Amino acid sequence: MKKCIVISDSFKGTLSSLEICSIARESISKFFPGCQIVAVPVADGGEGTVECFQEAIGAERVTISVQGPFGEPVKAAYARKGKLAVVEMAAAAGLPMAGERRDPESASTYGVGQIISHAVKSGCTEILLGLGGSVTNDGGCGAAVALGAHFYNQRGQEFVPTGGTLSEIERIDVAQERMVLEGVTITAMCDVENPLCGPTGAAHVFGPQKGADKAMVERLDFGLAHLAEVIQQNLGSSVAQIPGAGAAGGMGAGCVAFLGAELKSGIECVLDTVQFDTMLEGSDLVITGEGRIDSQSVQGKVISGIAKRTKPRDIPLLALVGSIAEDAGVAYELGVTAMFSIDRSAQDFREYASRSAVYYQRTLEDALRLIKAVQ
Repeated sequence: MKKCIVISDSFKGTLSSLEICSIARESISKFFPGCQIVAVPVADGGEGTVECFQEAIGAERVTISVQGPFGEPVKAAYARKGKLAVVEMAAAAGLPMAGERRDPESASTYGVGQIISHAVKSGCTEILLGLGGSVTNDGGCGAAVALGAHFYNQRGQEFVPTGGTLSEIERIDVAQERMVLEGVTITAMCDVENPLCGPTGAAHVFGPQKGADKAMVERLDFGLAHLAEVIQQNLGSSVAQIPGAGAAGGMGAGCVAFLGAELKSGIECVLDTVQFDTMLEGSDLVITGEGRIDSQSVQGKVISGIAKRTKPRDIPLLALVGSIAEDAGVAYELGVTAMFSIDRSAQDFREYASRSAVYYQRTLEDALRLIKAVQ
């Protein structure tokens, strides 16, 4: 084997993409000493996206002070290389930042807008914004305010809407914001297709994990529906049913309406940015993976995005995963050559989680032994 690409998602809570790349470099070199190893850490837009881009494209890490989800000062980082900035909204509005205070009615994306503003003022004209892992449900209104948008209630008073006050919005003015973002291209990395509101919208599907009870879910959903109406009336943009509009508490809709952004699959953004198609030239094997492979893995996830590019080139794709679901066989149709679980003795996840790195390496090396023997 002359060239091998390692490009795996993290195994959430146990193995980071960076750790997987490190293990793979060591193991592949052991069995194929002359092999060119291209290790690319990836994330699909959620937590860890900035760190992965730093490693993958050699970007600079920029740390600034912004407003957290509940107005508290926090340190947030984004990645910058040339005119490109990679921002993850979880850095300023992430669920872990809430601690015990999970209240999507009062949480704000204002800090996310502050990060984007800093990147733009620093000369960045291309923004990759990762949506995911948020504690917010404000439809991106907070971020819009931080970038210059103005929201007014029925009394003509300006305010910063949160999930609990979206229904109070009477008028939106984005003229100043659009001046700030003139000449800036924003792509929102989004891997869900939920609409903004309704039974499969942001509040109903994601609200409970952010701390919303049934009554709050209904209030949040009503607020998002109202926001969509005002956006339609004031900005002439129909966002309620756009696939992905409900991502990150409606941030998907806000990105389109307020930031003029395009919603795009996170893994597609990553693969394009790291020039994956060029990397594939001369490759003998690609190794990927994620915490669990199932039928959902073929719908815009890391493995599916990679398989769509390796299959037309007839490059073998090996998937090392935490667990394999009964319906995971669809991955073969997509282009996965073989998949192996690192759970070596049918243990409960909680039993082997702390040894995931060891089990990953052993499983990878078993696969490499077979490949070497066949060659």
